[in-house]
Amino acid sequence: MAVSPVPSRIHADLSRPAVARSGDLPWLPSPLSGVERRLLERDGGEVARATSIVRYAPGSHFAAHVHGGGEEFLVLEGVFSDEQGDYGAGTYVRNPVGSAHAPFSRQGCVIFVKLRQMDPADQRRVVLDTRSSAWLPGLVPGLSVLPLHGFGPEQVALVRWAPGTRFPDHGHPGGEEILVLEGVFEDERGAYPAGTWLRHPAGSRHTPCSDSGCLIWVKTGHLPAAAPRRAGEPARGR
Repeated sequence: MAVSPVPSRIHADLSRPAVARSGDLPWLPSPLSGVERRLLERDGGEVARATSIVRYAPGSHFAAHVHGGGEEFLVLEGVFSDEQGDYGAGTYVRNPVGSAHAPFSRQGCVIFVKLRQMDPADQRRVVLDTRSSAWLPGLVPGLSVLPLHGFGPEQVALVRWAPGTRFPDHGHPGGEEILVLEGVFEDERGAYPAGTWLRHPAGSRHTPCSDSGCLIWVKTGHLPAAAPRRAGEPARGR
């Protein structure tokens, strides 16, 4: 059966803020049976700069392929596998530009995955079990941080917010991207329950908090700077 084409542009303008509640999105088939995805961000066809939630049915597999722009993923449920090992829920993996593998899942899994978004000079493969890693104190009381990776201005981490935690107003010169894993993350624009993906473009500001507490995956410093504004043009991302 032919696979219906996926939209080639979803939240593709990196200079604009974006919000997607993954639980509200349909599961779309991939070219391989048993592998479906919810599309959060995409620029291109089947070979695309993409951010997705991907679900593997038990016993499904993906053909061997090369990561022309790198691959980064966090296992949300089940066990994801390839010829280098098994990666249970909570495992964070980075496969650098030029790497290759043939992934599969014996029991089924769900992963949050980013494709074709790596610096080619960042050639360190990362495999980190976040469920057995040490957390560090955050910048304000109530925050705990688990660093996952850093290269140049790009920083990736898990951040746990205790109930009632507030963070002061601050800017993101290189942008920020968030996936809410547990609880409810908030800022002056709204409340974002588990499963929500957010992108704040370079130069944006906000004042985040969490009344009930939450756990988020967060990446900063990786988005391109916005073009200079013309006189009288409103700022984006505020």
